[in-house]
Amino acid sequence: MSTADALVVEHLEVRFGGVRAVHDLSLTAPVGRITGLIGPNGAGKSTTFNACSGFVRPTSGTVRFGTVDLTGAPSSRRAHCGIGRTFQRMELFDTLSVRENVALGREARMAGTSPLRQLLPAAGEAEVVAAATARALALCGLEASAGERAGSLSTGQRRLVELARALAGDFRLLLLDEPSSGLDVHESRRFAELLREVVDATGVGILLVEHDMRVIADVCDYVYVLDFGELIAEGIATNVLVDDVVRAAYLGTEPVPVPGGPS
Repeated sequence: MSTADALVVEHLEVRFGGVRAVHDLSLTAPVGRITGLIGPNGAGKSTTFNACSGFVRPTSGTVRFGTVDLTGAPSSRRAHCGIGRTFQRMELFDTLSVRENVALGREARMAGTSPLRQLLPAAGEAEVVAAATARALALCGLEASAGERAGSLSTGQRRLVELARALAGDFRLLLLDEPSSGLDVHESRRFAELLREVVDATGVGILLVEHDMRVIADVCDYVYVLDFGELIAEGIATNVLVDDVVRAAYLGTEPVPVPGGPS
């Protein structure tokens, strides 16, 4: 697998005092593909995301994006290099419209390139923000609700706004932390379809932490499985989700639904 245009984590170790949260983890999340990261609660998924996005400094190991070593870089540097992130807990501004919330994704990315941009906006910046916002709204099917207050939306619609805001930032790789949380089965299935459509349309890469195994099975090109901070399996989703070690550690004894299998 080429790492020239990918997030590459090598031998990642993260400790909090005497607690080992992640141990010797290596993974690759290429641009243009959807890579899953799954595991039970406490497996180290969020810590891995935090190390990749600059919120936690690794004890050892490296984090690179293409040829750029980001191991000790702040989150702003990673965003500048093209890595964006959403969080499990939605952080929308309920009093702002859908359009305004989505526009913040592009505005924040542009401001992050230079502190002076917050004080001295560049000529034509408003047009760039408007265009990026319109594209993201269209990708997520939110044009009709663009003028509505975010606080009036359903959970499913709010998840779409969150995704659109990340897309407006024009990142090359998105770290999505349980983006289908709170959705029903129908909404989760449609959200999974949308993720694939977004990747196909834009070429963005996605590293996906997700609790819904149907979403993982439907959209992921490759999956990594953590348990107690260690990698216990990796491979294509249809193989990983029926692996006995994975089922024992995380998925239980029930068979996991895979594309084309029984509902």
